[in-house]
Amino acid sequence: MTGAFRPEPRASRAARARRAPRRRAAVAVLAAALAAVTLASGCGIRTTSVPVDAGAAPSRVPCKLPSADVTTRSPDSVAAPVYLVCASQLVTVDRPVPADASGSGALGAARALLDQVRQAPPESERRAGFSTAVPAELRVEPSRAGDPAGTLRLSSQPEDLSEEALAQLVCTYAENEALVTKGSVVLGGPGEYPPRGYLCTSQTKARPQDGTTPDVLDPG
Repeated sequence: MTGAFRPEPRASRAARARRAPRRRAAVAVLAAALAAVTLASGCGIRTTSVPVDAGAAPSRVPCKLPSADVTTRSPDSVAAPVYLVCASQLVTVDRPVPADASGSGALGAARALLDQVRQAPPESERRAGFSTAVPAELRVEPSRAGDPAGTLRLSSQPEDLSEEALAQLVCTYAENEALVTKGSVVLGGPGEYPPRGYLCTSQTKARPQDGTTPDVLDPG
């Protein structure tokens, strides 16, 4: 009879009832997967099935050396503060310099401090975020006739050094009284340009990349 209602066999209804929970479980799994992909893409994270080595976790306390990290020095050396770059600032660390460096005059002290500030930081300092911008080949030479008192001549023109390197050197030298003339560190280069005085200020230490404050030298 055309159009007559034919009841579904009981076996078909039972099979469909058994498949229903499986379909609902599959839909739930798919929905969870789509939600995870959406969350990852929203945070700018690319999903990957390959483990990624992101390296060591960053130090929670940058620019601070472990209390147990004490610079080893010989009996004939003393600890002197030198400025390194850390977290875009200048921060002091103690380095060993010969005990007779100051006794050998301003040039001896300047060379001893330069040796330390241009030296690549050891592993303990690097892990704490310290670095140096001072070129390893930089040298310091005696003043010339006619130079202002206290002048130190560098093997490179001071203005040719990076802002951070010059700030490191000026602030390191400013910690030594023998290298300060009327409040400034007087530096010249290998050329005929006249030496200039440089100041180490709180701004210099906080933002060495902004440059070192020049000082006006008194001709007398």
